[in-house]
Amino acid sequence: MTEPLYFDNNSTTRLDKSVLNSMLPYFTQSYGNASSQHHFGLATKKVVEQARVTIADLIHGSPNELIFTSGATEGINIALKGAALQVQGGRNKIIAVTTEHKAVLDTCVYLEQIGFEVVYLPVDRFGLLDMETLNRTIDKQTIALCVMLVNNETGVIQPIADLTELCRDNDVLLICDATQAVGKMPMDVKELGVDILIFSGHKFHGPKGIGVLYARKGVRLVPHIHGGGHENNLRSGTLNVPNIIGLAKALEIAEMESIHNSISILNLRDSLERRLLTSPSAKINGHIKNRINNVTNICFPEIDANSLIQRIPELAISNGSACTSAVFEPSHVLTAMGLTRSEAYGSLRFSLSKYNTLKEIDTVVNILGPYLRLISI
Repeated sequence: MTEPLYFDNNSTTRLDKSVLNSMLPYFTQSYGNASSQHHFGLATKKVVEQARVTIADLIHGSPNELIFTSGATEGINIALKGAALQVQGGRNKIIAVTTEHKAVLDTCVYLEQIGFEVVYLPVDRFGLLDMETLNRTIDKQTIALCVMLVNNETGVIQPIADLTELCRDNDVLLICDATQAVGKMPMDVKELGVDILIFSGHKFHGPKGIGVLYARKGVRLVPHIHGGGHENNLRSGTLNVPNIIGLAKALEIAEMESIHNSISILNLRDSLERRLLTSPSAKINGHIKNRINNVTNICFPEIDANSLIQRIPELAISNGSACTSAVFEPSHVLTAMGLTRSEAYGSLRFSLSKYNTLKEIDTVVNILGPYLRLISI
């Protein structure tokens, strides 16, 4: 069998060769511990700090506002637990959106178990935050509001910048999971007005196992891992130097290629979408315009998505988040948007990258045609 066609880039992306080449010397040559005080350590520390500056510049933050993590899940845990536990007495409310990633929702469940109140905000049928409910919910008891910038299943973009004034007026931290946004769309933490922003390298052709937590200067969090005071005393442990270098390189490449990739991927996504929507009863899940360019989530009410995915091993697609793909439950994102369980079970997510081609789009449509009863292949 030939190599499967890969359309699951919101799950993870192929490592860019230039990124790999940038990492290799830090496995075998410049392998010093960045915390050591000898030549090897100091040389490694220097390149780590250079990478920190590069990343900070590309998201318009400051180097001392960045914490390196193992990925977005850890970053979210640091942010939510660290913010909640930092507050002593009085306030105990956390607000999150029902369509957040499980890394947020499961952390919120934990916080509920240890005594915090968590309020889950609804979304409309397009997946957008219900602003009226938020205005009624946020108050002086609220510690943090957690809102994802780009949804991992539908690509819907939330109006993060519109929330800034409301959060400031109530002394509420605005925590943003930007995992599906960084490297794919312009990113300016100051313009967004967020207090904390989290992302992972492997979503934009960087390595797995590395992420960044941006915490605006002045934000205080309880330390996540103790044992040496690394990363502003928030996350102790030996730094993953090769991956840090790789993440910085991947973000640089994403910035350099942004205009070309944005147009190319959008054209591919739109071509795929037009042809798949010829299936009877097919409809797009989410907002048609207010979404990122590399994702389409389409409901085909007559199919069982899990069964279909298993029958076509030559095609890598998804019916939801990779973090919950082993659980045969309907997508919590789609049901929160008002889809029935049957509609959610019949939905497929296609997420594209710069490595996809028009020829691959043709092949995907031809493969799926008999299953989806496409009118025009």
